[in-house]
Amino acid sequence: MKPIKGVKLWNKAKKIIPGGSQLLSKRSEMTLPDQWPSYFSKSKGTEVWDLDGNKYIDTMGSVGACMLGYADPDVNSAVKKVIDLGTISTLNCPEEVELAELLCKLHPWANMARFARTGGEALAIATRIARAYSGKDKIAFCGYHGWHDWYLSSNLANDKNLDGHLLPGLEPREVPRNLKGNAIPFSYNNIDDLKKIVAENNDIGVIVMEPIREYEPNKDFIKGVREVADQTGAVLIVDEVTMGFRLNNGGAHLKYGLKPDMAVFAKGISNGFPMAAIIGKEKVMQAAQTTFITSTYWTEKIGPVAALATIKKIINKKVVQYIDKVGVSLIKGIKDLTRKHELKLEIEGLNPLIYISFDYGKNSQAIRTLFTQEMLERGVLASGYINVNYAMREKHVKRYLGEVDKVFAILKRAIDENKVLKLLKGPVAHSGFKRLTK
Repeated sequence: MKPIKGVKLWNKAKKIIPGGSQLLSKRSEMTLPDQWPSYFSKSKGTEVWDLDGNKYIDTMGSVGACMLGYADPDVNSAVKKVIDLGTISTLNCPEEVELAELLCKLHPWANMARFARTGGEALAIATRIARAYSGKDKIAFCGYHGWHDWYLSSNLANDKNLDGHLLPGLEPREVPRNLKGNAIPFSYNNIDDLKKIVAENNDIGVIVMEPIREYEPNKDFIKGVREVADQTGAVLIVDEVTMGFRLNNGGAHLKYGLKPDMAVFAKGISNGFPMAAIIGKEKVMQAAQTTFITSTYWTEKIGPVAALATIKKIINKKVVQYIDKVGVSLIKGIKDLTRKHELKLEIEGLNPLIYISFDYGKNSQAIRTLFTQEMLERGVLASGYINVNYAMREKHVKRYLGEVDKVFAILKRAIDENKVLKLLKGPVAHSGFKRLTK
């Protein structure tokens, strides 16, 4: 398979769109420079068609945006009805009230909700509300929380602050210098790290963390974060943008007994349609009325309708249990093939969100790029992670593992014969943030 039109259009895009794409992880240079299809003409279930009509199995899942699979018929049907009836008006849509009730019912600790349309802006809203409530400016955070100033300002103090949370190499250019020291990172599963930050800064008003990402939290960490928030009066926000609804019917924090003050959802709750939610305790959420947070398109109807259809299907069809089962099969298959071909491969993450990485030091990225190249030629979009979705069936798992078997054999020979770079048909994929100049 040779994606000619997509490569050509990507080279054009870089000349008229800064960075080529609106999403950093969808830059072709991040996956397979000079070879990646880059654009799709159709997506359905767990399959994607490029501009040349080539069909691929997509294991990457659009960065986890479609937990049910692309163009889910039930969600699409609900949205199409809304389009015909009108998506926005001078009046509000009643579905946002229903969605607020559903989210609070699934999360008994919460009793109010606000809505946005993307995860990054929802985190910015949440931190604004939390600061308004606590009356303190500084934020202690753990994990990836978007592109806004409050988060990137961490790198004003140390340009490597975010390296363990995001892609290395991000410079906080044009982030106001007076935000320096306002956002301070702490390490996951390291409660002493957070306690040190609080001891050195008596004005921490917000603690933001992903409850889980690549590996599970230990009980002392979860308990300790809640205790620190209580002791300091800081508002505890859990970022469920990536993991929400993948481990259970709600936020992953419920699984670990963590009761935050606020939680943020996006991506998986609306199956590819823009939607985000901020839920929280009433006393905290009411602080939203003391600060200016508003947007016209937060009142449109498609997002709430898509979210309601998605969440209801996740619950009714036992989607969580299904994707867990598929993930178990994928992990077992990859581990078996790793042993068969005697490769050095690390598998992290959880059953529905799998991270794989080659352990060959400075050559690892080149090997990963070769893996992506060879999988693409066999009709599979594959990289360093797998987002399992409800549309993945046994035939997809079998096909994926079958192609991995063939590609692992190629990788093993290339590594043993020191021919990885010779087999690459383009540059090695970027591993951090870099400017694209052409």
